[in-house]
Order: sequence, then structure tokens, then C-alpha cells
Amino acid sequence: MDDWANPSLSANFGQKLKSLHKQKKLFQVKLADRLGVHLTYISSLERGLRNSSLKVINRIAFALEINREILIKF
Repeated sequence: MDDWANPSLSANFGQKLKSLHKQKKLFQVKLADRLGVHLTYISSLERGLRNSSLKVINRIAFALEINREILIKF
């Protein structure tokens, strides 16, 4: 199986995203607003139901004011 198709990668990314935006005290709705996406998109990422593109990962990192490597290192 291709690693990127592995559901646990999506789940790990989602858990990391949730943890980081909570540390920054940034609610899902505010993060979604900063990214220009719907709240349900953030929720789906956090639950591992959706995969994120590199473009979105970069935007998330910028919104959270972190290095993108922090998001993808788990």
C-alpha cells in the first residue's frame, strides 16, 4: 500500500493539526477563516477523513505561524 493512501497518516496529521491549533488557542472556525475554507474541511482533516495537499499544509503552517515540517512530523 502506498504510504500516502494509509488512513493512519491522515489520522496522525489530523491529531497533530488539532493539537497545534489548540496550543495556539485558535478555534476551528478561526483557522478555517484564515485558510479560506469551510469549518467542515478543518473538522474532516482533524478526524482523518480527508487528505491535505501541500498547498493547504503550507497555508495551515502560515496561519499557525509554525514551520510546515512541524505539521508533518509525527
